[in-house]
Amino acid sequence: MKCLSSLIVVGLIILGIIIALPILSFGFALLCGGIFLVFWILPIWIIATSDVTTGGEKIAWLLAIVFLSWFAWVFYFFLAPLKPRRGYDY
Repeated sequence: MKCLSSLIVVGLIILGIIIALPILSFGFALLCGGIFLVFWILPIWIIATSDVTTGGEKIAWLLAIVFLSWFAWVFYFFLAPLKPRRGYDY
């Protein structure tokens, strides 16, 4: 009788693992997709909230990131601003 109950418990554990595996895989895929989305949006958010560039130049950098490459973000840190700001000397 103990052997039969042990086999039933082992069978239920195996069945539980088989049922839980797709659920855990789906959760892991959602987590990886969320992390990928955060890393894709991060440079856009950084440039959008930056005070280094303004107006049309900022829009051009954002469009470069969206349409050209994520590596445009690296160029942004090295090249922005393209034109010096107008400063008022008093």
